[in-house]
Amino acid sequence: MKVLRTPDERFANLPDYPFAPHYHQLAPDLRLHYVDEGPTDAKPVLMLHGEPSWSYLYRFMIPPVAAAGLRVLAPDLIGFGKSDKPTASSDYSFSGQVEWIRQWMEALDLRDITLVCQDWGSLIGLRLAAENPERFARIILSNGGLPTGEAKMAMAWRLWEKFSRFSPWFPIGRILQSGTKRELSPAEIAAYDAPFPNDRYKAAARVYPSLVPVRFEDPEAVKTAMHGRYSSNGKSPSSPALAMVIRSPVVVMLVSSMKYPARKDKRIHACAADISFKKMIHRNSRSWLLRLVAKANWWAVTDSNCRPTD
Repeated sequence: MKVLRTPDERFANLPDYPFAPHYHQLAPDLRLHYVDEGPTDAKPVLMLHGEPSWSYLYRFMIPPVAAAGLRVLAPDLIGFGKSDKPTASSDYSFSGQVEWIRQWMEALDLRDITLVCQDWGSLIGLRLAAENPERFARIILSNGGLPTGEAKMAMAWRLWEKFSRFSPWFPIGRILQSGTKRELSPAEIAAYDAPFPNDRYKAAARVYPSLVPVRFEDPEAVKTAMHGRYSSNGKSPSSPALAMVIRSPVVVMLVSSMKYPARKDKRIHACAADISFKKMIHRNSRSWLLRLVAKANWWAVTDSNCRPTD
């Protein structure tokens, strides 16, 4: 396996990213980077990014969550951010990425985890939660799930998968801008580009859309289905984001984005709750949302003390 490591100077003076680097050696030639903020003996909040982003995505969420007395851990998936980057597409797989994060999670012996995940972070994180339910206490899920290959993928996703494989032009920062809620500054776009000095560093970013299980016979889809269950009506949901499993005692919150509207004048950007449910799932034209009717002891990050997420 040939591995590249992004030079440290690429990450100098990134806007709103003052976090000290931490590293875990997965193998002699493979190093994983993670952010670790807040008390080390506090309950962990694990933030898993999607693709082609990195832990920079959570830069506005990490400080207030850590200030609330929780331990925030935000790893960069292998192939992204400050983590090492194998150069061959064949070095990456769904199960391989799950295994890399599992090894790191077990090395730190994380327990009572609140999982915050989106996009590919949810595919990896929900598999980990399903396979290691004793380590997870609650989950906040945004724009993600565990596809079983039984639901038809949207045209927008199919175009994205083809673009990531075949386009000679693959500008990470501009791709992230196309999916954000607000206009990113040039410095922020450059920060998303920072892990990728040239195309040799982009193998993971290009291959991961192709690794999403889209056919039921896909071995990864079979593994997912073994853990999966459907929505409460017993039918396969129209979105693969709902083809997922969460085993007791893990609690799940589905949100349409990290900027879920709490009320007209504020938006909740992140929350973690010890909750009891009555009704779980509500359907609208764009996504499935988890509607909570619960007693909750929870913390929330709103516009009053936190800038918007991307």
